[in-house]
Amino acid sequence: MIRKGRIVFAVALTTLGLGLTACNDGEDSAAAQESPSASAPASSAPASSAPSSESPSADPGDDAPAAPSGDVTAPGTKLKIGDRAVLPFTYGTEKKGTIAVTVTAIEKGTEADMAPFGDKAKGMTPYYIRMKVENVGGTDLSYASLRLRGKLEGGAPTGVILIGDLPGKCDNETAPRDFATKGASYETCSLSATKTDPIAVASFEEGDAYRDSPVLWTS
Repeated sequence: MIRKGRIVFAVALTTLGLGLTACNDGEDSAAAQESPSASAPASSAPASSAPSSESPSADPGDDAPAAPSGDVTAPGTKLKIGDRAVLPFTYGTEKKGTIAVTVTAIEKGTEADMAPFGDKAKGMTPYYIRMKVENVGGTDLSYASLRLRGKLEGGAPTGVILIGDLPGKCDNETAPRDFATKGASYETCSLSATKTDPIAVASFEEGDAYRDSPVLWTS
């Protein structure tokens, strides 16, 4: 049985300074909240919604994260849709394992799919990054959650950050309880959106080594 918590949506259109949130409280209700006016500083997205892009303030020296070695896919690798990447994965603060991710599709939705976000989502087109996730190392990663980021062709950012999913369209499933042994697998979906060019790339950016050199899947 897959454990799913309360669904939370948050959208930040960084290029326009627009913030948008909507919640599903079990009664199919939705609400939108606009960020402060242009004259006031825009509130930042939640820290958990995107990895920090700031450079270290000090020389990393011996504390610099080492690139993964062995049989894992190297940072910066470019793959095609349908290719399988073996990747290091950390869940919480203690569980460190190895997973395999196969992006099976990047599907374009419709603007109407964004209705739960309200009027502020007008003009946004959702994209559904569908994937299969396998437990390669055998670490107990039950209930872990994985999200890939959508990017424009060439790897440019979309300007939109999404947290959550669209039930029935793109369900971001957590790993099932039995995702604790080598060979266990499940399927899930990451939601992305754009107001500009189409999303054509799925990006894995988990962990220090992949933050600046993600693994990319393209069609």
